[in-house]
Amino acid sequence: MDDFSKAEIDAGRQLFAGDWTFLSAAPSLDSLPPMAGPEIAFAGRSNVGKSSLINALTGRKALARTSNTPGRTQELIFFGGASRLVLVDMPGYGYAATAKAKVAAWTKLIHDYLRGRATLARVYVLIDARHGLKDTDDGSLDTLGKAAVSHEIVLTKCDQIGEAELAERTEAVKAAMRKRPAAFPDVITTSSHTSAGIDRLRAAIARLLAERAR
Repeated sequence: MDDFSKAEIDAGRQLFAGDWTFLSAAPSLDSLPPMAGPEIAFAGRSNVGKSSLINALTGRKALARTSNTPGRTQELIFFGGASRLVLVDMPGYGYAATAKAKVAAWTKLIHDYLRGRATLARVYVLIDARHGLKDTDDGSLDTLGKAAVSHEIVLTKCDQIGEAELAERTEAVKAAMRKRPAAFPDVITTSSHTSAGIDRLRAAIARLLAERAR
């Protein structure tokens, strides 16, 4: 795992400090907000903890709506803070009970967003640490690769498994992602419940934005 300096940790903390607000919800390509500051998007299977992670990153308990009902997020949800950074909560995938027509609509929206969003800096693909990569993740990862969108794996719910199992799961994910050229090789382990790894994810985003600004 990459090491982050104290300065980068501090930069990450400052990047997410201050007020964060809901900006817009886009159910279609025509309803996407105008491109402005850099965007960081979060993808993953339904119930992987995207909303909880966004809340943990921003230090807000209810910025992003969390639900025990998989597939509830059906739009691209945009959030903005004091900086120009925009966070995007993408619809969850892999929920079998969702109607096929609705899944197709989500898929088209996501594909269009990934292909045409010049301000998109990276997509963080969230994977439940208890289960690791599944076949349902392949489609999303394939789409990111074909669109040549920079993406990185974030393991969630890491407080719910032991250290040895987490280390094994992390290495397995890293090995799988080495086969994907558009994937960033690092894997960040997090827990929204204990805040473990949240400072590192903030620092990673701060480093990415600093590199893009050069």
